[in-house]
Amino acid sequence: MLLPAAPAISATADDLSSKVIQLENRLKDLETEQKRLSWLDISGDFRARLDSLRGETADHYTFQSALPIMLWQAGGMVGAMPAASVTKGENVKNNTLLTNRFGLNINANAAENVTVKSRLLMYKVWGHQTGGPASGNYFADRMGATFDGTSGHTPGDNSLLVDYAYTTISNIAEQPVWFSIGRRPSTTGIPTNLRQNKEKSGTAGVPGHLIDYAFDGLSLGYAPDIAPLPGAYAKFCWGRGYDSGIQSSGSPKDTDFMGLNIVPLSTDNLHVELQWDKAKDIFDTYPDSGVSTNLGDITQYELLVTGKLEDLGPGTLNLFGSVAISKTSPNDNLYKIDSNGDGTADMGVAGLLYDAGDKSSRTGNSYYFGGRYDYARTKTKIGAEYNHGSKNWLTFAPAADDMWTSKLGTRGDVYEIYVIQEVPRMAISKRGSAFVRLGYQSYDFEYTGSNSWIGAPKKISELSSSPANAQMLTPIDTATDVYLALEVTF
Repeated sequence: MLLPAAPAISATADDLSSKVIQLENRLKDLETEQKRLSWLDISGDFRARLDSLRGETADHYTFQSALPIMLWQAGGMVGAMPAASVTKGENVKNNTLLTNRFGLNINANAAENVTVKSRLLMYKVWGHQTGGPASGNYFADRMGATFDGTSGHTPGDNSLLVDYAYTTISNIAEQPVWFSIGRRPSTTGIPTNLRQNKEKSGTAGVPGHLIDYAFDGLSLGYAPDIAPLPGAYAKFCWGRGYDSGIQSSGSPKDTDFMGLNIVPLSTDNLHVELQWDKAKDIFDTYPDSGVSTNLGDITQYELLVTGKLEDLGPGTLNLFGSVAISKTSPNDNLYKIDSNGDGTADMGVAGLLYDAGDKSSRTGNSYYFGGRYDYARTKTKIGAEYNHGSKNWLTFAPAADDMWTSKLGTRGDVYEIYVIQEVPRMAISKRGSAFVRLGYQSYDFEYTGSNSWIGAPKKISELSSSPANAQMLTPIDTATDVYLALEVTF
């Protein structure tokens, strides 16, 4: 009696199998459609910011006042040496510097394991189409218009400029190897992202203590799967800092950057990073301002450790510490000035961290420590940072998000405290958020030439003791910045 039922059971099984196949095909179609719809990702941010800047210049001899003495000495003149007068220090300020910054991120999955990432930036002063109100004759990284390394990161006009645009090919030869080329994401690096309330940029970024500079180049990376060293990776980077163009006799050389970044451990709660980099044939002025010669090489080293203590009381504590060393290898070339006013730079006055006649290698050091406590209940973040730079310290950070000058290039001490308060609104976009950031920076400069490699640093307290300590830029002794920003991400 049971035998006639067998065909019905078989038919049911065939029908079920057919439906399973149809379902699998449908899932594949949905996956394909999802990939097609998600190939492009657009996000961005907007910031309105108020800075109140106050500083005090030091008593000093200006270079112009000391120039007659230099010419008199260089010419072997006899008779009375010309006199030079001391310029008295004064208070300088901009009580209400207002800026807008807008960023647009466009990322695309072009093909399997091939991506293109880009970021456009507009950054301007209210009521100006130049960055004049945010600059002055005080620091080399802030004394004029934006240049290639600071494009979009220091105030300019209302143009939307390319911050970075690069492509990455990953999983090369079915191995954890990637190659990336283009304008690099080499700004806002770890741990400077903490005070800016941004996530770590991943394996694409570089440490902000040594590099905060927008440049074009490439990288080759490898991320092995090592059980005792989760998240480990290493990459070699190379970039062009200055292209000298078509060569002729006496033309300056190209300036190239190269570096090796090693991360032996990277987890949510502990990250260790080692960096070595070198600037070869560094230029004597801004890359876009008529480089005339190369001054030598600069090498840097850094050890960075960041950590996170979760569930510490009612929140999370983020900590970091970084120590760095810089070393110069100067040549005989000097930065030249126009000594007689005929428009020709004819008098060499300073080389790579040395004044004329004192060519020596210089070693500097810097340390940078800080933390941020994130109070979960009210979404409030409170942070404090401190950094110190020695007499001969050098970093490449002109694109840093500081108004006076890049604080991490300071030859002296900088203290900063800040509070970040998230605005309680429900996110609509995937990355939607809004927050207010209130902060205070205090600079105490010990030596001249912060963020500059031209000439020997001089002790601020001794600038008025001799015309030999004359300065081309107006030296700042102390400075403060109180800032308030509203930032929205989407």
